[in-house]
Amino acid sequence: MSSLAELAELDRLWIGGTWSPPAEARTFDDLRPLDSQVYARVARGGIADINRAVAAAKQAFGTYRHCLAKDREAWLMEAAHLLSRRKPQFMDALIDEIGSPLKKAEFEFGKALSMLRAASGMARQAKGEVIPSDHAGRVSLSIRQPLGVVAAITPFNVPLIKGVRLTANPLALGNTVVLLPSEEAPIIAVMLADLYDEAGIPKGALNVVSGFGHEIGDALTSHPDVSMVTFTGSSRVGAHIQRICAERNKRVTLELGGKSPMVVLADADLEKAVPAAIHGIFTFQGQVCMGNSRIYVERPVFDSFVSAFVSATERLGMGDLRDPQTTIGPIISERQRQRVRHHIADAVEKGATLLTGGKWDGNRCQPTILTGVTEDMICCKEETFGPVVAVYPVDNYEEALRCANDTRYGLSSAIFTRDLERSMHFAQHVGAAMCHINASALQDEPHVPFGGNGASGMGREGTYADIEAMTEVKWITIND
Repeated sequence: MSSLAELAELDRLWIGGTWSPPAEARTFDDLRPLDSQVYARVARGGIADINRAVAAAKQAFGTYRHCLAKDREAWLMEAAHLLSRRKPQFMDALIDEIGSPLKKAEFEFGKALSMLRAASGMARQAKGEVIPSDHAGRVSLSIRQPLGVVAAITPFNVPLIKGVRLTANPLALGNTVVLLPSEEAPIIAVMLADLYDEAGIPKGALNVVSGFGHEIGDALTSHPDVSMVTFTGSSRVGAHIQRICAERNKRVTLELGGKSPMVVLADADLEKAVPAAIHGIFTFQGQVCMGNSRIYVERPVFDSFVSAFVSATERLGMGDLRDPQTTIGPIISERQRQRVRHHIADAVEKGATLLTGGKWDGNRCQPTILTGVTEDMICCKEETFGPVVAVYPVDNYEEALRCANDTRYGLSSAIFTRDLERSMHFAQHVGAAMCHINASALQDEPHVPFGGNGASGMGREGTYADIEAMTEVKWITIND
């Protein structure tokens, strides 16, 4: 079951180490964003399937938790080796299933491979400590133990990155996983299940149930045998999941939406700032939670920045997705296309200036730059999740910082300046959980504490952060 052709016709679920049909024998069509044609017919899991997957994960946990660290390390290293060998198949899926241009697919594949390799090292890092005791004759120590069944819910925009991170990290630590992928990117998850199985990961340790989150998501997140939920998606759904977990005292990490600011001060190197602005908002046609969709530019360089930004944007390729010169691909679904259209139209109708873009070529939106955006416009405060950016002039650094913090989101941020003191002041005082100096807001690495504040999420992902999140500390004493 390793070829993409076979997997693309898959109408079964991966539960307990076997492929089985959904209880209600239903399927749904996974559409290609480029032309809205059927890419694959996929199993549509129901609540009974979620229950079956959690039961399989719980049963597997009884033995998997005791697997040696060297074995978990070896399985994940083998999975990384297999992933590198299957690059062409995963690249095809990233391009065809979710509409990734070639360069974005290359970036995502490389990042996912790094994350899988980094996860293998986590198996040896879940360490405790010896603790000084107040009592004579007592040895006091702590150990880390896996939590149990982890529910992983992944998005459409980076299904391979998140599919790897949200499964490999808990598996490295001795947890078992039930993965619910976005209904717009289920085949990537199916391919991962096939890859993990060949790598030797024990049956039942990973389970994949494809379907619709609004139908089965609550059954998974509220299940009494699920110990933790790790979710990447919208702020609205994340808030709903947080309530469910809070009521049941479950661990949860949430990586949600963003409205990330980028600040360009008068002393900035515009030859670096403009390409960073392009990368930060137009990568994967703006369907990135970290996208710097708000750019604040000091007035002395505002006109120069905008002129160069517009010129560079108008040169972005919108051709064949497999052409390295193509940057802008299709928006994932008709629902999201309507959202992007509405945000642009609302801004223009209320007086914003459309400097470039705003038009459509099939399912692709031209990269769009707006000025004159005011607070009564939807795109001013809300995440568009498309290739749309607003550029604002500011009088000084203090105004830029104040505007950057005028948001309910707090995911990523960026500042361009040659002033080290100001850059560090910004990094320390911006409300975003991540800050990048002289780089775009769009950054990630396997081991860093990745996540957001406020409406952008709760908790952090990454190898070190996940050791904290996905294990339980137990205190043990040995007494004379």
